[in-house]
Amino acid sequence: MTKRQSLFALAFAAIAAVASPVVLAGEGEGLLEAGTHMTDQASLQHGAKLFMNYCSGCHSIKYMRYGRMADDLGLTEKEVTENLNFTGGKHLDHINVAMNPVDAANWFGKTPPDLSLTARSRGPDWVYTYLKSFYMDESRPVGWNNTVLPGASMPNVLWQLQGVQHPVTEPKQKGANGKDNGCAHGEYNGQCIKELVVADGQKGQMSADEYDQAARDITAFLQYVAEPAALQRESYGVWVLLFLVVFSLLAYMLKHEYWRDVH
Repeated sequence: MTKRQSLFALAFAAIAAVASPVVLAGEGEGLLEAGTHMTDQASLQHGAKLFMNYCSGCHSIKYMRYGRMADDLGLTEKEVTENLNFTGGKHLDHINVAMNPVDAANWFGKTPPDLSLTARSRGPDWVYTYLKSFYMDESRPVGWNNTVLPGASMPNVLWQLQGVQHPVTEPKQKGANGKDNGCAHGEYNGQCIKELVVADGQKGQMSADEYDQAARDITAFLQYVAEPAALQRESYGVWVLLFLVVFSLLAYMLKHEYWRDVH
């Protein structure tokens, strides 16, 4: 490989390293595509509203501050204090919960986890699918279950928006060896769950499409919380790529000037 080819190979390798997407943990077979857009500020604001109203009573996002959230999402201190701060914390405080951990453990069997890094560890597709996969299960202590995380202690706090889902089941299938193949989406009363449907008379305040968007907005907000710097990084990405292109051109011109007399 010539020096000129080496130079271009190095430049393109640097560009590829910046541009290549990171495969998030939790993206797997059977999950729905979240389709979130971190540049959609309206989606992030709506997700923050839904999370703080429906989820923050039990789940903290302790690595996020009210003030940082306000700055990143284009909100004023007054808007955050009046609409998103329910703990009485100061504007620069971390977002914790007012619930006593001992009470939480008694009510739910264990203290609800902090969700600061959930979208990063599980992946946005996992979070989005989880929010859409609650169903009524009277055998569970809280009366709810989830096909993505069977046996979850969390009730469906969004049931008023989504409606009450019930499982449609089908018999377990046996393989060539005579053993059950298992259930891809969990089981209910000894049968495999085929799908979840909202029962007549138990519909939510939102249509199916509206709830999908609500779940997508919450997912986008948790994605932001897991990595707030991503907002700045995406805005800087174009300028970084342009810099690398210009730098590569200047480096080539400089090399050509140095080696002109040699050739």
